[in-house]
This record gives sequence, structure tokens and C-alpha cells, in this order.
Amino acid sequence: MTARPLTLGLTGSIGMGKSTVAAMFADEGVPVFDADAAVHRLQGPGGRLVARIEAVFPDTTGPQGVNRTALGEAVLGDPEKLRRLEALVHPVVAEERARFLAANAGAWLVVLDIPLLFETGGDAGVDKVVVVSAPEPVQRARVLARQGMTAARFEAILARQTPDAEKRARADFVISTDCPKEETRAQVRGLIACLAEASGR
Repeated sequence: MTARPLTLGLTGSIGMGKSTVAAMFADEGVPVFDADAAVHRLQGPGGRLVARIEAVFPDTTGPQGVNRTALGEAVLGDPEKLRRLEALVHPVVAEERARFLAANAGAWLVVLDIPLLFETGGDAGVDKVVVVSAPEPVQRARVLARQGMTAARFEAILARQTPDAEKRARADFVISTDCPKEETRAQVRGLIACLAEASGR
């Protein structure tokens, strides 16, 4: 049987520093599939999802692709509309992920950076789960500092996400980001070394 890469699912709630940690894995030479970046690409100018989204949610796209603010306003707080959007997006992102895995079949370790890993049942399709976490006050301060973010929007986003405490309880590994970046980087390097040793690399 051909060996396949060890698949690490990377997730974390909004404002926890997941993108920073994903970049640290990439810095260490680990191939990273960024689900959010894939969605941006698919919804950008000429993206495969633009026409499909416009057909279901009129006036949410333009020359630059999907207007994420308009689309967010169209679906936020409406579970049925959100389900319809996810039914459009998730299968196409899954195709992109499959292409990434095929392209990196020779790697010993790959990271799938998926914000809604638990929420979409994606944890069943990875070997190990890493949750990026920080205390709630740190998370809140980071998110509310973002341009255009409001407390109400933050709460609406949190309501869609599995609580951080539950994510940590279900994780195989937890990486903390309420510390200097180099300390977080040391956690990433330590985890890669641990996985390499465990898999005989």
C-alpha cells in the first residue's frame, strides 16, 4: 500500500490566530491547504462560484466577484439561506482540497486549514486535529479591532462556531497564541517534531 501524507486538520474560532499558525506550518515547509483562500479565489473575479451565488442570492456579486459584505448580510441570521450557500460552496471547496491532496501525495505531512472543521464534520476526514486557541478577552479584543466589525456581528459569528472549550476538548493538540509569536512558533515546531518521530520520519 502506498504511504499517504499524515493529514492534520487545523482549526480555531474567529480571532484565535489560526491563519498565523497556518503560515508558521508553511514556513516549516509543510504544504497547507487554506480553505478560506480557496473560497476567496472561487468567489473572486471569474471565480467558479460567482454565477451560482448570483443566481441564488441576486445582487450580491459584481465585476470583482462576490461582494462578501452583501452576501454576509443576505445570509447572516437566516439558517435556511446559510444552508443554501453552504450547499453551493462546500462541494466545490472539497474538489479543491482533493486536488491539493493529490498534488502533495508525496509529502509526509499536510495541513488542512479549515475554519469550520468540527461544524462541517471535516474532523472525520483528517488524522489529527490541531486547535488554535487564546483566552476569550484576547479573542474579543482582536476581533473587535478589525475594520467594520461590530459586537453584534462578532456574536453572530460566534453563534455559528463550536465553542472554543469544546474544540479544545476534541482536539488532539492545542496551540496557544496568547503569547509572543516566537513561543507559538516553538509550539508549531515542537508539534511537527513530535509527529515526525511518531511516524518514523
